[in-house]
Amino acid sequence: MIEVTTTHLQQLSPHDLRPASRELPDGARIERVEAITPEFSKFLYQSVGSDLNWSDRLNLARSQWEALMRDAGTETHVLYIDGAPGGYVELAGRVHDSGTEVEIMYFGLFPQCIGRGLGGALLAEAISRAWDIDARVSGFPAVARVWVHTCSLDGPTAIANYEARGLRIFHTESEMATPGDGAAGLWPEGTPTA
Repeated sequence: MIEVTTTHLQQLSPHDLRPASRELPDGARIERVEAITPEFSKFLYQSVGSDLNWSDRLNLARSQWEALMRDAGTETHVLYIDGAPGGYVELAGRVHDSGTEVEIMYFGLFPQCIGRGLGGALLAEAISRAWDIDARVSGFPAVARVWVHTCSLDGPTAIANYEARGLRIFHTESEMATPGDGAAGLWPEGTPTA
């Protein structure tokens, strides 16, 4: 077991969103997946999260994964680099008394895309799309809050990227936890990487 610190960040106004310092390069685009399949969602989840101990969904049955993807207010937006996925964000909008709250459920880049200045642009676009999710989901009131949580197992620049886009820390907590194996089943054991 290790100590894991979880940091919660939020924005309470779309005017708090700060754009990325770099635009997406030529050959890159961010696209919403209108009818995502559980298989594609799991591919994105493991491709980003395998090095970050993302394992909370790995034991879900296909029907459970599909139910999460079909929940009203859930959207997946994919960053494509020269036609291939390079990262993604999953948004989950939920109606509360104060209006719609949108959680950035999962956000990240594929390992080969880290360090190329893409994370800021993907996050800025994700937050922008979170703020107008009510325009795409029938019956959702105006968005009142966009939030995310990240933990000390995530990438070392996660909090800095969130704060650079205008999210503010509102809660931090620590607990002892045993990290899951986010790479479980991704590649056969002992497979050469070269």
